[in-house]
Amino acid sequence: MSTSRTVDRAFETALYDTADHALDTAASLLAADPGADAELARRGEEFVATAWRRGWQPADLVRIVRRELDDVHLRLVARLIRAQAPHDRPRGPRWAAQLDAVPEGSAAPRADRFSHATAILELYRLLLRLPTLEPLETGGAEGNGRRTPREARPESRALARIRALLAKAEATGYPEEAEALSAKAQELMARHSVDEALLSAHAPAPDTPGACRIGIEAPYEQAKAVLLDAVADANHCRAVWNEALGFSTVVGFESDLEAVELLHTSLLVQAEAAMTKAEAVQRAGGRKRTKTFRQSFLAAYAHRAGARLRAAAEAATAEAGGAGDVDLLPVLASREVAVTDRLERMFPETTTTRLRGAGDAAGWTEGTRAADDAEVGRRRPLR
Repeated sequence: MSTSRTVDRAFETALYDTADHALDTAASLLAADPGADAELARRGEEFVATAWRRGWQPADLVRIVRRELDDVHLRLVARLIRAQAPHDRPRGPRWAAQLDAVPEGSAAPRADRFSHATAILELYRLLLRLPTLEPLETGGAEGNGRRTPREARPESRALARIRALLAKAEATGYPEEAEALSAKAQELMARHSVDEALLSAHAPAPDTPGACRIGIEAPYEQAKAVLLDAVADANHCRAVWNEALGFSTVVGFESDLEAVELLHTSLLVQAEAAMTKAEAVQRAGGRKRTKTFRQSFLAAYAHRAGARLRAAAEAATAEAGGAGDVDLLPVLASREVAVTDRLERMFPETTTTRLRGAGDAAGWTEGTRAADDAEVGRRRPLR
C-alpha cells in the first residue's frame, strides 16, 4: 500500500468520525507504516495553510490548540506552523511577530508510534473543524506593497515610555502607585494617538484602520472581555468578543491597537494581583464564596477602570488640542467614522450580552476600590 493511501485511509477513518474506536483504528494504520510520516506532516502543513485562508492567524491557532487540547498537540502545531511559514506569502509585521512568538516546536520523546499518531489525528480533527473567521487583512497596506506604520517607523519613544510605566505598575506592591502609573501611561497613550492622527491626516496616503485579536483566557472571561472593551473604548478602538472561541477582535488604527494590547495586558496583571490580596482578606474573615467574589471584583474593576481611563484620555486629548494650532475635532471624528465603518463591515451583526455572576456586593466594592485607589487628575504633560 502506498504511503499516500495509508494517510487517506487513516483520514477517512478518523477525521470524519469522532468515535474513539475510529481514532484508534486510524492511529494503528499510521503506526504500522513509518513511510507515511512525511506525507502525514505535509498534510498537516496543508491544514495550517487552509486555516490561514479561513482567517486564522498564528496566535489564534496556538491559542485554540492550547485551549482545546494538550501540550503534545501544542508542540505539534508549533512545528507545523514553522514548517509552513517558508512557503507562505509575506503578511506584514504583526504576522511576523506572531510567528516569532510561536512556542518551540520540538517534540517531546514519544513512547510509541501509536500514541504519536493518535495525537496527530486529534490535532488534525481540530484543524479540520475550525470555522471561518472575519479576515483581519484588508488587502491594503500589507496586501499592495504599501508600508504599514509599524514597518515605516521603529517603535516610538512614547511607546517605549508607556511600556516602562506599565512595567513599573505591574512590579509595584502598592495599588495606589500602580493606579497612578497606569493613569500616566494612558495619558501618554492619548497624546501619542493624537500625534499619530495628525501625522496620518497630513500624509499623502493616510492610514486606514486595522484589526487584531486578543485572547480572553478562562476563568472569568466575561469580566476580562469587559475590561478589554473599556480599554479599547478609551483608546479610540472598538472590541467585539467571540465567547465561543475565547478572543476579542479589536478594530482601530495601528498605534491605538498597540496601546490597547499593552494596557489591557498590564491591567489584567494588576487586577489579578489586587484581587488576590482582597480575597485573602475576605478569607481571613471567614468568607468562602471565592468564584462569585472574583467575578464581581473583576467586573467592578473593569467598570471603574474604564471610566477612569476615558477621563484620563479625554483630559490629555483636550490638553494636546489646546496646545496646538490644528483643530483636532475633525481629525479625530474622521478616524472614529473610519473605525466604525471597518467594524460594521467586519461584523454586520453583533449582539449585546449581560454580565453574569457579578452580584457579589463585597467583590464589587473591593474591585471598585482597587481601581479607584489613586487620584487620577490632570498632570503636567509627559514629554
